[in-house]
Amino acid sequence: MMNAILSRSKEETILMLLGGLSIVSILPFGIIRLMQGNWALAIIDLAIVIGILGIMIFVWITRKVRVASILVTIFYSVGMLAAIHIKGQALVYWVYPTMIAAFFMLHAKEALCINTVSVSALVFILMNKIPALDLSSVVITLVLINLFSYIFSTRTSLQHSELNHQAEIDFLTGAGNRRAFDQKMTELLKPNDTPPDICLLIFDLDHFKRVNDQFGHVAGDGVLVQFCELLRSRIRAVDCLYRYGGEEFVFFAMGANLAAASHLAEELRALIANKLRASDSTITVSIGVAKQHLGESAKTWFERADAALYEAKQSGRNAVRAAP
Repeated sequence: MMNAILSRSKEETILMLLGGLSIVSILPFGIIRLMQGNWALAIIDLAIVIGILGIMIFVWITRKVRVASILVTIFYSVGMLAAIHIKGQALVYWVYPTMIAAFFMLHAKEALCINTVSVSALVFILMNKIPALDLSSVVITLVLINLFSYIFSTRTSLQHSELNHQAEIDFLTGAGNRRAFDQKMTELLKPNDTPPDICLLIFDLDHFKRVNDQFGHVAGDGVLVQFCELLRSRIRAVDCLYRYGGEEFVFFAMGANLAAASHLAEELRALIANKLRASDSTITVSIGVAKQHLGESAKTWFERADAALYEAKQSGRNAVRAAP
């Protein structure tokens, strides 16, 4: 059971947690009101509990969080408005946690839109039930809560995106790192009846250890940075360059068949041989190329490109070889 919970995404966990807390919070009131004969509010409370429980089961089985989050938010809002319509100002305090919860489950703009509609409906419900000054205080408080929640949610989302971006970038070269490469590989290998032309190219700088030994690691780092700059000057941004480890780099040639990718690899090999230097020493690169095959695993695809790279190394380096 614990493993099943840990395997859930952050969005699923938040939805399940909020759903569970809501059931624990609302169910006792529903039972008490049912015992007191307050049928209308009891039905609303129990309907909310049953609805949330149904959505939680739906998410647990299907793992479809997006639709469920919108449904839960709307369900909360409608239930809250219905309870206030019946009971009046006495239940206004339920509006605050309901609106804040929306920002935990939805994107900030979506939560703000739903909450704006709810505030408008709340004004319509209470306008003839409480003094205008009291209603104004409630509305101003809700507007401020939504404003602060929107700002907090937006800033948190931006910071999260920035952290994810930094976690996927090699700090030295600015290329994607191993984590980013694995994610891209998984994305490209999603089931597809007719996979697009995509080739994987693996680069390995020849005799790079000699550069570090002869000129020092600072010079070696400079060579890696210059290598990436040369590649970026020739390849497209969509081709996605990654540092796989050490002096080994990979990128996906998008929309390129094996012949086109091999031709590009040969151009890059010549560019590196002509431009890349450590002091006055020429640096060369060996390249392995492999086209994606239908139904092929990430491991097999990479191994074929790696075998082609090994063949290029064995042939004397400063060479390109393509996997058959």
